[in-house]
Amino acid sequence: MIEAEPMIDEFDTVASWTASAVRALGEDHALPAACRGSGSPDALDWLGTAMGLGEGARLLDSGAGVGGPSEYAARSWRVRPLLAEPMEGACRASRSLFGRPVVVADGAALPFRDGSVEAAWSLGVLCTLADKRPYLAELRRVVVAGGAVGLLVYERAVDSLPDQAEGNHFPSHQELLDELGASGLLVVGQTLLTDLPGTPDDWQEAADRVEDLIRDRHSDDERWQRAQEQQDTIVGLIGEGLVVGRLVSCVAVPT
Repeated sequence: MIEAEPMIDEFDTVASWTASAVRALGEDHALPAACRGSGSPDALDWLGTAMGLGEGARLLDSGAGVGGPSEYAARSWRVRPLLAEPMEGACRASRSLFGRPVVVADGAALPFRDGSVEAAWSLGVLCTLADKRPYLAELRRVVVAGGAVGLLVYERAVDSLPDQAEGNHFPSHQELLDELGASGLLVVGQTLLTDLPGTPDDWQEAADRVEDLIRDRHSDDERWQRAQEQQDTIVGLIGEGLVVGRLVSCVAVPT
């Protein structure tokens, strides 16, 4: 469960503001804004293809935020998305923007039966958890044996970071592999975000307009200020090459 104050501001409060800004700017801003920080079209295309997503499959999005990636998957592969997200503000925003099924739930204690979905993904969540194994084990539990699990993970590319974003626990690549293996997930494909094309201009511009409106409305609010400081720290670490984004496609190993 997320406990750091800046992350609650970002994933709960700012999530609610995002839905409000989209309503003001227009529906065409929903998908770019809701995917911000959790996947560009090329990244989501790579991951969905690597996972073999197909029409009718049940896709769990754990830590779904405001639901952008799940909606993208529904439109691209005609999957049936199911969203789980611990922050109530994000859940309300997701329902408002896309109307997909969403439950308020901790990813380390999902309220679903064993093997109840054909695939699951979790994007940009793992680095927020100090103890990653229970979270990964839950993804493995709810996916059918042999099913696909996809991740976007922000990794530490150095032994130690000079400026650690509050509430984040970036694993090294080897630490990630160790955690996946111990959780019954076999890596079958991976790529760095830097090896994929960047975000399309029109997509980026729409997301920026939403962010600008939120800034105009809330920049004097300390919750926006804390979330923005957190975001700036992480963007800085990525820009310096100290943290890298990696997409990973796994198979749930039969037990």
